[in-house]
Amino acid sequence: MARASTVGFVGLGVMGQPMALNLARAGTPLLVWNRSAGRAEPLRAAGARVASSVAEVFARARVVIVMLFDEAATDAVLGRGTPEFAALVSGRVLVSMGSNAPGYSRGLAADVHAAGGRYVEAPVSGSRKPAEAGQLVAMLGGDPETVAEVRPLLAPMCRETVDCGPVGNALLMKLAVNLYLVTTLAGLAEAVHFADRHGLDLGTFQAAIDSGQTASGITRVKVPKLMARDFSVQAATSDAFNSTRLIADAARAAGIASPLLDLSSELYGESVGLGNGRLDMVSVVEAIEARTGAIGRS
Repeated sequence: MARASTVGFVGLGVMGQPMALNLARAGTPLLVWNRSAGRAEPLRAAGARVASSVAEVFARARVVIVMLFDEAATDAVLGRGTPEFAALVSGRVLVSMGSNAPGYSRGLAADVHAAGGRYVEAPVSGSRKPAEAGQLVAMLGGDPETVAEVRPLLAPMCRETVDCGPVGNALLMKLAVNLYLVTTLAGLAEAVHFADRHGLDLGTFQAAIDSGQTASGITRVKVPKLMARDFSVQAATSDAFNSTRLIADAARAAGIASPLLDLSSELYGESVGLGNGRLDMVSVVEAIEARTGAIGRS
């Protein structure tokens, strides 16, 4: 397999694994690595090669996609701040698809460029179900030539790609989208809680939602999960909470008020405190229920 035709993929978590599977099933010559080796086995079954190390991925692939949990994990896996970092990224295109702070991404891009590599940030909008269906939306940031080179590789994972300008802007756009998502989901959970505590039939509530202008992919997926108290993870509560903090940091840096975001952040944080960090973000309803319980005890 020629290095020029091989695409590397590092990070096979809740989102990364289905994303990489879509690449493999589309026939992309794929070389994957994950810290927990068992997560790579479905990729092997789908025809991808499994690397023994991150260094092997970068040695054999000219374009490497990373989809890692957070900034610390990204720095650790890439060996950022060590001589190994330059050896990995020199002559390569690094595509970062995780949700990190815009300032972090700009710094990582600068380090990649200084080492002789190129960089595109490509955070995605969507949770596990859209990831499985190849229906994510990628926001792209970077120099136009490199973005144009990377865009076709994303097609098996993403139904749309949106150019956002220079590095940092794609992540800012992702934060703006996530602000809408996390506040909407918290409001939806509160609405279900309100209807349930008033003794309304939740099936009828769902029909009312789906028949009106508030219907969306979010309501069609998340209302049934709330009704069934199905907290199996599609987008984790801890990830939603982390996203609210990234958004708040960006808002404060620009002197922007974010009242709905701030309340939603409190609720997701309370849900994490209840032990729901790795459950789906609809578990925020338990934080709302806990507040209702506190009213009843007062």
